[in-house]
Amino acid sequence: MTGDPPPPGPARRVHDARRIAHSALARHGSHTTLTQFHHWFRAHHRHRHARVRPIPLTALQGWRVDPDTGDIHHHTGRFFSLHGLEVRLPGRPVAHWSQPIINQPEVGILGILAREFDGVLHFLMQAKVEPGNCNGLQLSPTVQATRSNYTRVHGGAQVPYLDHFRDPAAHHRIADVRQSEQGAWFYQKRNRNMVVEATGDVEVRDGFQWLTLGQIHQLLAEDDLVNMDVRTVLSCLPLAAPSEVPATDDFHAALLRSADPAAPSRHDLDDLLHWITEARSATELQLTRVPLNRLADWRHHDGRIIHHSGHFFEVTAVAVRAGGREVAQWTQPMIRPTGLGVIGLLVARIHGVLHALLHAHTEPGYADVVELAPTVQCTPANYQYLPAAARPAYLDQFLRPDPQRIRFDTTLSEEGGRFYHARNRYLIVETDPAHAPETPEHRWLTLHQLGELLRHSYYLNVQARSLVSCLHSLFGATT
Repeated sequence: MTGDPPPPGPARRVHDARRIAHSALARHGSHTTLTQFHHWFRAHHRHRHARVRPIPLTALQGWRVDPDTGDIHHHTGRFFSLHGLEVRLPGRPVAHWSQPIINQPEVGILGILAREFDGVLHFLMQAKVEPGNCNGLQLSPTVQATRSNYTRVHGGAQVPYLDHFRDPAAHHRIADVRQSEQGAWFYQKRNRNMVVEATGDVEVRDGFQWLTLGQIHQLLAEDDLVNMDVRTVLSCLPLAAPSEVPATDDFHAALLRSADPAAPSRHDLDDLLHWITEARSATELQLTRVPLNRLADWRHHDGRIIHHSGHFFEVTAVAVRAGGREVAQWTQPMIRPTGLGVIGLLVARIHGVLHALLHAHTEPGYADVVELAPTVQCTPANYQYLPAAARPAYLDQFLRPDPQRIRFDTTLSEEGGRFYHARNRYLIVETDPAHAPETPEHRWLTLHQLGELLRHSYYLNVQARSLVSCLHSLFGATT
């Protein structure tokens, strides 16, 4: 590591935030250009491949279907299981439903290793195959592993670089916070999101590459390249507005001000915390575990579990042969959504400061009832089946956005270890705040306020965290 040692106490976060902003503005790295990266990444497609073949649930090997309940478990009792859940949300447009859900109580590690080169922070990224990825290989964190993986329940190889995250006290912790995953498909799933700066030399293994944050941000603009786990970890980084960088236009100036703690905001943080606490306290969420084979509106068909409407998602299974993984072949169940989703964030300039419109949202798998979600988070095709009152507010602003107001627009994949070809169109669209008034469930927040909430667990859901990373990527997009 080069440069001066980090200062002690609260000044350390400010110091880190400035270094991270400097890395976000670094469009070229010390180790590779983006052109060289793409050559490297394509080369890894040849030997870090995955052959994924859909199979019926009855053909799963190493998994047990309970004869009484139909619930699906791994024979070791580890990894994850699938069971049924009955959900009641009194007073909502859809007040009652049942569904399959993944139960994975163990806490995994999503970790990115950092190191400074030539005065700029770089991040060690991995080219990793997941069975649910639509394109096999995507850019992943340094470590992306469940507890069952890194304790080697599967009998496979050791997870590279794991020791940096199992003993982070030996290094400099830049970010370390537990966060949730998709509450619609996971039951109270949590992962430890970590960024650790190495204090010594790091051997770069095959399949890994050092990139600046600015380079990763440029890759975020490419479809299905930067995976969900990278996006959630990077969202937890502190990021300061770089005062030495001139704004290139009014939008960029408002974005930079939004990261400044001294900039004016529509609400102060205490009021926002009260709003979230009130939403959590007032929401009456009732959950009942039910057998998978007795779910209302769901049925077994052609080796899958599907909803009778054909919408939402299905439970399916795959057989996998993979190169460059700890284990070379396996079978597993997966959740497969039925359509392309829309994950949209409205932003607006309020008193010259960019604000984002967040939604206090409830999903059955959240650990604390309500988390802040993007303005819109849905699969539009599902509303052919659902009541009209369930249609999200502001959805039309993302289905037919003014091209001149689109600030980010990329199709990105969700977690490929449990979800099969789960893809969403991620959009950031600028609007006039008068065209998107707050509701009891919506509030305007600055980027700095989002960063403060991300220092703690379970305030922003995984889709919102992805969009925070996408917002961060705009810092250097016009410089």
